[in-house]
Amino acid sequence: MACTKRRQFIPDFKVKVAIEAIKERETLSQVVQKRNLQPAQVIKWKKECKDSMSSVFENSKKDDKRE
Repeated sequence: MACTKRRQFIPDFKVKVAIEAIKERETLSQVVQKRNLQPAQVIKWKKECKDSMSSVFENSKKDDKRE
């Protein structure tokens, strides 16, 4: 059996796919088929994206206090 190399995805691609899944303009199945990915992978990226979104605004809290 031939050994296949695991695909590695850059963070920008993961974010793009996660946002696409979050928008829900297409079903998860459609997103998965279009990108040739596994559903579990897209679900994981979607969850990670949602969980880390609040950290984007943590630095802006310091800025908001000055205003």
